[in-house]
Amino acid sequence: MGDLAKIFKAYDVRGVVPDEFDEEAAEAVGAAFVEVTGAETAVVAHDMRASSGPLAAAFARGATSQGADVVHAGLASTDLLYYASGSLALPGVMFTASHNPARYNGMKMCRAGAVPIGGDSGLAEIRDRAAELLRSGVGGAGGGTVTGRDLLRGYADHLRTLVDLSGIRPLKVVVDAGNGMGGHTVPVVFEGLPLELTGLYFELDGTFPNHEANPIEPENLRDLQKAVIDAGADIGLAFDGDADRCWVVDERGESVSPSAVTALVAVRELAKNPGAKIIHNLITSRGVPEIIAEHGGEPVRTRVGHSFIKAEMARTGAVFGGEHSAHYYFKDFWSADSGMLAALHVLAALGGQDRPLSEILTDYARYTASGEINSTVADQAEAAARVRETFAGRDGVTFDELDGLTVSGPGWWFNLRPSNTEPLLRLNAEAADEIQMAAIRDEVLAVVRS
Repeated sequence: MGDLAKIFKAYDVRGVVPDEFDEEAAEAVGAAFVEVTGAETAVVAHDMRASSGPLAAAFARGATSQGADVVHAGLASTDLLYYASGSLALPGVMFTASHNPARYNGMKMCRAGAVPIGGDSGLAEIRDRAAELLRSGVGGAGGGTVTGRDLLRGYADHLRTLVDLSGIRPLKVVVDAGNGMGGHTVPVVFEGLPLELTGLYFELDGTFPNHEANPIEPENLRDLQKAVIDAGADIGLAFDGDADRCWVVDERGESVSPSAVTALVAVRELAKNPGAKIIHNLITSRGVPEIIAEHGGEPVRTRVGHSFIKAEMARTGAVFGGEHSAHYYFKDFWSADSGMLAALHVLAALGGQDRPLSEILTDYARYTASGEINSTVADQAEAAARVRETFAGRDGVTFDELDGLTVSGPGWWFNLRPSNTEPLLRLNAEAADEIQMAAIRDEVLAVVRS
């Protein structure tokens, strides 16, 4: 068993099994979770990885050793765990490593009502107490019970109360579940809707035999894109391993920017909640806050990362939030993220009129973006400082450091953020057209990689 400090990240737990994370550690974390949160009952769920079920069971042993009861929801997507936490008013833990390779596993933790537990809201205390218990032994008086409960149907029914899909036209839909939890949830959520569903890789397999369950990487979308074209489908959807993220492909097989999806869903939410606040992180397209404002909403800019989005939603009362990583957050879903709920919104928008998806999205995609580009550097701060110096003094250029370095100029902007776990700088650039974007992108990369 490795060092817990290595696997406890800013807002979740992630490590290689069993070298960094094993059942002994999961049991200690279960006991620590009860002690730190004061939970009398907790809900636990897990994804399809071979290690997930045993780790969840070990966590339950730790929790029950401290007298807490456990509701075990079994196989689930992460947003199903959030549904369980919200609907049952219980703290919860999801065992998943999301899109990471098969050798990884981890935990996402929340308080009752799907309120996230991050580094500054209890996660560090759970880590430290679990480390103590690993040294001394878990112990405890016991007395807690474990009760299995199937929540999939309730989850599906709840999502469909949040998006009106009545009266939509029949749609051909291709879904790539990537052998992840979308293969478990999609058939139940889509059941009875006027959707002709073609499923790719719905078999649950935590070894990911077909491709990584990470739709943000273009190579992982190729099978979906081909299947959409071959089937003459109206839309393609790709989910990551724990199905909390959803990526969209249009009828031409073209990848859709999550910024365009954010803008589309924001407009739908503003139609229900006029004047509401909408969260967008700082690497979403500048078109997103423009569209929000044009539809009477109030855009709120925040850092990258779900803990920051959820904190801002709680602080501001925002009804919706979107990230460029294809995470989408909904106030009426306990301010938690749900790729499935975002997918239902896009299906409702598409099925509610006769235009193809590519034509609908022209209303929401205004600029040309680089996508995220990673560069390995020896010194992140030094490389960012060189970039700042390069652009300092230019007419109309401004800087801000809300999250990394954001530089804005006439018709363009870029953000350069350090990775928290690797010696990388992540570049996102956007401009009015391809030529201007490429020029800015290449200039920044030349400085970073020099």
